[in-house]
Amino acid sequence: MLVPGYGSGSLADVPRSLLAALGLREPNALALHPVDRVCLFVVDGLGAELLRAHPEAAPFLSAMSGRTLTAGFPATTVTSLCTLGTGLTPGEHGMVGLMLAVPGTGHLFNCLRWTLPDGLTMDPDVWQPAATVYQRAAEAGVEPVYVAPAEFEGTGLTRAVYRGVRYVPADSVDDRVARVHETLRERRPAYVTVYYGDLDAAGHMVGWGSDEWLRQLGIVDDMAQRLAEGLPPGSALYVTADHGMVNATEKLDAESVPELTEGVALLGGEARARHVYARPGAAKQVLEAWRETLSGKAWVVSRQEAVESGWFGPHVRDAWLERIGDVVAVPHADLAITAPSTHRIEALFTGYHGSLTAAEQYVPLLEVQS
Repeated sequence: MLVPGYGSGSLADVPRSLLAALGLREPNALALHPVDRVCLFVVDGLGAELLRAHPEAAPFLSAMSGRTLTAGFPATTVTSLCTLGTGLTPGEHGMVGLMLAVPGTGHLFNCLRWTLPDGLTMDPDVWQPAATVYQRAAEAGVEPVYVAPAEFEGTGLTRAVYRGVRYVPADSVDDRVARVHETLRERRPAYVTVYYGDLDAAGHMVGWGSDEWLRQLGIVDDMAQRLAEGLPPGSALYVTADHGMVNATEKLDAESVPELTEGVALLGGEARARHVYARPGAAKQVLEAWRETLSGKAWVVSRQEAVESGWFGPHVRDAWLERIGDVVAVPHADLAITAPSTHRIEALFTGYHGSLTAAEQYVPLLEVQS
């Protein structure tokens, strides 16, 4: 089990260190060098171990200097983007999983799609009320810019984790590279974040290490090189990721196993990081049943055990405790705990992430300066 190294080399340490490098009064836990302009290239699904396994497909990235960080728990996009957006641990910002129970409602909230059943809505400022690093940068006179596909502009997740940015829509790789370079040349100091998500999509559908995944890795490598080659003087490019990935060799349909449904009110989280919400009075029974059924294949703990073990960080706000499952089930074998009737597409995936394995937790922080 790889418990994230909060405060000693995790994604939560990145944003404040970047602001400190730009001269703001923020902690610089990663000891980044002072610069006038920063570009953070976030590659969805670029796990450090995955990159290390295929240097031939990414020669530029593989030659960059850098270090390895832990993503945080769960190792998933919504959690890590919120960590990068706030500089807080999951236990502090509250985005502790993909599908989370909304306390007192009996509903699961999809934090990625930003959807609730029955046409209900969720205010991003309520679900994630913490100030973002982008708001703090803007208050200090540094305009933060986010370059990403137009489809994400104005979504609930974007509003929750990127509050304070100037959103620059750019769909193609060429457009994203051009918009980054334009922004860096226009401003000093400058703080630009650019996102690429297709590597993760390929990993989910056909598996990491597949031909399509390797093709996407080549695109990422070329994009990083082009970003680096166009940096104005006094700039730094940092490349990181939100999580890694494993290819599932076994799938368990949790909805079809009586031992895994008895006493369960809601099945949240995702296939490699399940939040299991028990019916009133059934938490102990559910914990015992899940532990016995998944013995040797998953770490199965109570909410209290997960919190006390520091999975979500050294501290979890009281307000977020009920978002965490009564039982948290985290596979360590190449197992995916699926729920096909409610999440049909996810059940068809090849690649998954979320757990506390090295392949999912370790992400790179690569650097080049001009």
